[in-house]
Amino acid sequence: MPLTVVVAPDSFKGTLSARAVADAIAAGWREIRPDDDLVLMPQADGGEGTLDAIEAVAGGIRHRVGDVTGPDGRPTPGEWLELPGGVAVVELAQTSGLPLMRRPDPIRATTRGLGELIRVALDAGATSLIVGLGGSASTDGGAGALAALGLALLDEQDELVADGGRALLDILAIDRSDLMPAPPGGVTLLTDVTAPLLGLTGAAAVFGPQKGASPDEILELDAALAHFARLLGGDPNQPGAGAAGGTGFGLATAWGARIVPGARYVAELSGLAERIPTADLVLTSEGTFDEQSFGGKVVGSVLDLAAHKSVRAGVIAAQLALDPKVWAVSLTDLAGSTEAAIKDPAVWLRAAAAKAARELP
Repeated sequence: MPLTVVVAPDSFKGTLSARAVADAIAAGWREIRPDDDLVLMPQADGGEGTLDAIEAVAGGIRHRVGDVTGPDGRPTPGEWLELPGGVAVVELAQTSGLPLMRRPDPIRATTRGLGELIRVALDAGATSLIVGLGGSASTDGGAGALAALGLALLDEQDELVADGGRALLDILAIDRSDLMPAPPGGVTLLTDVTAPLLGLTGAAAVFGPQKGASPDEILELDAALAHFARLLGGDPNQPGAGAAGGTGFGLATAWGARIVPGARYVAELSGLAERIPTADLVLTSEGTFDEQSFGGKVVGSVLDLAAHKSVRAGVIAAQLALDPKVWAVSLTDLAGSTEAAIKDPAVWLRAAAAKAARELP
């Protein structure tokens, strides 16, 4: 009998969009079981691909605005999505993401481009804002974005401090008088982590190494974020405050933004929770399945939804660093090496999906 298979993957960062991953999985599955009903529902969690995933389910108009400040100061193209009702969607990874860096620079990388893009969207008339947080190159507490929105971060000479996480230590005073007001419809922050701002589970300690931070730089960045938090106020312990190098904290504090789990938000927007109970099987996918996958990421969220509805699930990952406790396959194992899997992930996604189609029904 034909099966109904929901395909709900995340993007493969820097290589394939969630839609491209879903298409490759569908192609591989159909090689073995062409009569099954495949329901493609690309997902996102606030990180890379969030703009694409929301556009895929909600439509809207994409606006390309020219160059904004990239995470290392070089210009990078900016774009935002206009949804009906005056809703603007922006994605931090698209303006301030780690892949945009020529080389890692964890202490000087900035979120300024995100703020510049938000300003453009609000100047265009947006009345509410959705911000995807994830995949950042910086650990600046969102200070760069807030500076672009008019927040003045002043040193002891009453001069504006430089961009970057280390420069937060130079702040003596904060002037909010020129800070652009939050849109009247509010600001929603989509996060892919539940980390607080500070400490052993915070932005610098957990995610700093991914951005190239040394142990000494991690300590310095954590101290800088703590100093920024004391001056700005707010709750550094709020779940998700550590998202995107502390940008969750910065925007939540300065603008009263609401932090929500991005994977859950996109799943609700796309109707995934309603679709899963009608399926015989759910396939989800990401680059690396590890302990962070159940901390707010797409794959963990999809597996939780499937388990809650008693629907079988499978995981296709480029690398499996943790047992997901469901059927799973690694592209690295199929390809013979990580390098081979990364070189042409679409080919190995199709092979993995064909394997799933043979083994799961």
